[in-house]
Amino acid sequence: MGFQISMIEEITRELPKLRNRTNAVEMQSYMKDIAPFLGIKTPIRRATLKVIFKTVAAPTSDQLGKTARALWKLPEREYQYAACDMLAHFNKSLDEDFLSAHCEYLLTHKSWWDTVDSLGTAIISPLTVRYNLLSLMDSWNQSENIWLVRAAIQHQRGRRTATDIPLLVQYCADHAADQTFWIAKAIGWALRDLAHFDRPSVTKFLSEHPELDRVAVREALKHA
Repeated sequence: MGFQISMIEEITRELPKLRNRTNAVEMQSYMKDIAPFLGIKTPIRRATLKVIFKTVAAPTSDQLGKTARALWKLPEREYQYAACDMLAHFNKSLDEDFLSAHCEYLLTHKSWWDTVDSLGTAIISPLTVRYNLLSLMDSWNQSENIWLVRAAIQHQRGRRTATDIPLLVQYCADHAADQTFWIAKAIGWALRDLAHFDRPSVTKFLSEHPELDRVAVREALKHA
């Protein structure tokens, strides 16, 4: 049995057993009805998936991409979360083409902050460290899709002193006048991370961009 078929069969057999209808209503409401939910809390979901992931051999990058796409097409939101968990678990199997070949699809379908940010942590940040993907990040940053822009702005979060500060500042500056909530929030979070180790750069950026949305400013100054 192939990786994709095996993984989908295991996940779709085990997760419904954990359904909690009360949680499902609350979770769907919190996530603004982006999708129906099974109502499985994150620790329980991840513990179950961890067991499943240990039963299979390391897959190829393309197998992971096709499996993630298949999970993305299932209705309940936990299946998209499962795809993110799977990609994080098998991160070392992902090749340099994965972000363009598969992740861009995931970012732009059933898009909401939960999966976009999960993909950022699970694969976008580590893969852009592992491979030279600057041209792809530039492309996303210049996209008309707000979720690709958000992913590009946030792709260096957590790198601290390894952050390419001029690049981060440029990406934020490119969208400083954008009043879109999710982009403003991404700028604010990126600047807040930067402020932990280079507050002068953040102070300078804020002074040079008075047009910056108040959401971004508030986030950037949250721990000032």
